[in-house]
Amino acid sequence: MTTPAPAAGQLWQDNDPRSEGRLLLIESIGETHATVRQVALTPAGEPVPLPGVRQSRIRLDRFRPTSTGYRYTGQAR
Repeated sequence: MTTPAPAAGQLWQDNDPRSEGRLLLIESIGETHATVRQVALTPAGEPVPLPGVRQSRIRLDRFRPTSTGYRYTGQAR
């Protein structure tokens, strides 16, 4: 599967082993950064923001499947 360009509404998973299972929803895209929020998936596959976790900004060039990057997992429903 080809990795798409980051876009709002996509789900990406953190590849860092220290953050195993961390799933992020891209809320918006800027010129150099994406605004993301950590989410969990409901049994129906809907992303739900985790309580107490704030938004983060991540450089767009980190959205690639490397050991310190992120891998695309799909569109949010």
